[in-house]
Amino acid sequence: MKYGTPSRSPPAGLPGDRRALARRLPQTRSYPRALRQALAGLICLGRRTVSRLIRTNGGQQRSWSAEYFLHSRCRWEPQPLFATIWQNALPDCRGPYVGVAVDDTRLHKTGRRIRQAFFQRDPLSPPFHCNLMLGLRFLQASRRVPLHRRHRGSARALPVRFQEVSAVKRPQRNAPAEQWRQYRVAVKLHNLSRRFVTMMSQLRQALETAGGHLKTLALAVDGSFCNRTVFTAVAPGVELIARARSDSRLCFRAPEGSRRFYSPHKFTPEQIRQDKTIPWKIAFLFYGGKRRLVRYKELRGVYWQGGARKRKLRLLVVAPTPYRKRKSGRLHYRRPAFLLTTVLEGLAGPLLQIYFDRWQIEVNHREEKDTLGVGQAQLRNLISVPKQPVLMVAAYSALLLASPKAFGAARGPEYALLPRWRKHASRPSCLDLITLLRKEMAEAPELAAQLALNPSYRSLTSAAAA
Repeated sequence: MKYGTPSRSPPAGLPGDRRALARRLPQTRSYPRALRQALAGLICLGRRTVSRLIRTNGGQQRSWSAEYFLHSRCRWEPQPLFATIWQNALPDCRGPYVGVAVDDTRLHKTGRRIRQAFFQRDPLSPPFHCNLMLGLRFLQASRRVPLHRRHRGSARALPVRFQEVSAVKRPQRNAPAEQWRQYRVAVKLHNLSRRFVTMMSQLRQALETAGGHLKTLALAVDGSFCNRTVFTAVAPGVELIARARSDSRLCFRAPEGSRRFYSPHKFTPEQIRQDKTIPWKIAFLFYGGKRRLVRYKELRGVYWQGGARKRKLRLLVVAPTPYRKRKSGRLHYRRPAFLLTTVLEGLAGPLLQIYFDRWQIEVNHREEKDTLGVGQAQLRNLISVPKQPVLMVAAYSALLLASPKAFGAARGPEYALLPRWRKHASRPSCLDLITLLRKEMAEAPELAAQLALNPSYRSLTSAAAA
């Protein structure tokens, strides 16, 4: 049977979530291969290359072509892998909003034959000098799970989308004028903001498919998505919470009887913060390990002529609230925050809590790159390059979801004993979950026997030393 040809139904006897994964693959034999690679990507030691994943699964003496063909020839869509995450995480959202943080991330690459790779700004470069890096760019959306409602711990972010958004290739200097014209048109149609607008509708559709028809999707984004392209795109059931510049020119509606739509009097969020006639309000938000008192101001019915056009917005100005995690630690949160949101009614507290929990997507980026080595697979096929990282991120998201479902949100006795410098950890880290997964697979090999796996500590160390 050739690759990509639809074949038999998923094997019987699989649990519900695993059968859902099997249905998204066109062949019966593709399912165990994909699951083996996903599990090997979690428990592997060292760099997560495809050859090391094969050795971790004990396939070093078999043909390796099928492992690579899983991403290049097997016809399956990677984004539907997150449908199970949506369905299982939806019951944790009790309020009217489903908070999702969206941000872009970059994966380092060294192969010059990878067509999606391009030179871009290195986010780790110092502020006084901009460095460039060759790599891939992905747009990630992480679903917020507010664990602080039932446990004394910060929220957890579960990745629900990981989409490759490469830049349009720039033509050569001596290229024809028609090619340059097509390039300028393509840049406007396929930039990062346009891709984000397309993702908004896709995330809303995924939420409705999971059963969240009555929920409102609240997207928390940073300043790179606070622009005209994003705010003028209206998606039903989707609201935005974006961090704005302190010098953005805002205004109210012109008075009745005037032929103007915008009032000629303009103001900035920084001026609102310094205006003593506007009173401060108080909200109790969870951040920095406990609930804290946060002061904020709000203005409803404002307009951003240069960004949102005639779309009515709501301005939230959050006062800086410095705090220390310990007496000798440094001060955190020393600057004010200026937020523009499309939510015009309701309390500001839930919206502020969604944005305060947005930093968990940065934790996802760090764990995906440093702990799980997403992007380290040495692939250059045009189809394989964007698909293999999505499989690893989906496995990582399923691992984070399985932790509170199986053992609760707190860090219980199931996990390994913490070192003395981490004795106050309130929730399991990604390394704790991986360590527990390795232990369970090594001590209970019958659980993985149906996948043709025989994991052991010796096989893991031998694969890492190869």
